[in-house]
Amino acid sequence: MLPLRCHLKRAPPQKILCRFCAMMGKLQSKLKHSTYKYRPDAIIEERIQTTAFHEYSPAHVDTVSVVAALNSDLCVSGGKDKTVVAYNWKTGNVVKRFRGHEHDITKIACLHKSNQFFSASRDRMVMMWDLHGSSQPRQQFSGHAMVVTGLAVSPDSTQLCTGSRDNTLVLWDVGTGQCVERASVSRNLVTHLCWVPREPYVLQASEDKTIRLWDSRGLQVAHIFPAKQHIQTYCEVSEDGHRCLSCSSGFGGEGCEATLWDLRQTRDRICEYKGHFQTVASCVFLPRALALMPVIATSSHDCKVKIWNQDTGACLFTLSLDGSGPLTSLAVGDTISLLCASFRRGIHLLRVDHSSGLELREVAVF
Repeated sequence: MLPLRCHLKRAPPQKILCRFCAMMGKLQSKLKHSTYKYRPDAIIEERIQTTAFHEYSPAHVDTVSVVAALNSDLCVSGGKDKTVVAYNWKTGNVVKRFRGHEHDITKIACLHKSNQFFSASRDRMVMMWDLHGSSQPRQQFSGHAMVVTGLAVSPDSTQLCTGSRDNTLVLWDVGTGQCVERASVSRNLVTHLCWVPREPYVLQASEDKTIRLWDSRGLQVAHIFPAKQHIQTYCEVSEDGHRCLSCSSGFGGEGCEATLWDLRQTRDRICEYKGHFQTVASCVFLPRALALMPVIATSSHDCKVKIWNQDTGACLFTLSLDGSGPLTSLAVGDTISLLCASFRRGIHLLRVDHSSGLELREVAVF
């Protein structure tokens, strides 16, 4: 201790202050975001600040609107830079860039166990791409009068369903690019589409605050779920096809929830997940391997990703991606990873950690 005291005595006050500030500045630069751990009764138990993560070369030069997992290594994303990007999120490398759209990318849908995928845009076009083919679209689908805001591929990969703000849904033959069916419902501004696994049904979210279930055999409405209080921004179906999720717009905690619905005979509302303070933009069912109970995840314009107990509606964990701006899209990468797109900081790679309970941490951004 004596040498240290002497050193401090000899050092000018200015130098001590500068060293202290430099040390604090270095520390603060690593405190990228905050996380909150919840008890089962939804009371915040502890606040954790996480530190370092990898910053890979960015996939996009502007806001990322959507991200989807192509397989356990690759994701496909699109945004305001009008470019579709295939990215290896495990190595941090761009695999390929695809250009052809004249406006923002709004939606992306992938073919199951395939290198092919689709993108929709504000230019009213849908394009089909091949990861190992040309950087030009393999097929184009043109038929909407306004921005395309919904995109879903059938389980057998032979049909594509698209939806738009022009109130219409269109069913396409993937092989020929030809329109098979077209349906229109007044004021039905489509926000998202999702195909039910192993079924001929397509789930649709709408700005008219409803969730519709369409039968692709003739493209007729098979069921309309009870209307919510706010615009439904997104929908997702569980792997077994028994349940579905929808998300609500909102502000200041009004709305801002996710809702679990039964897709079987009763088609009732099962549970609601409330805790976000702005529009919930995306929701996903998480793999059962992640936790002892079934869990879901939501992302919101409030910069937060939340993990919920699917059965009880209890929030298990909250990750705040400070400085990211609104979170726009969420996708399951593999059994322990999530991909989250944002307005300001590209795509975030999040990992579920079981070392001290169920936690979610940011490990990379690109």
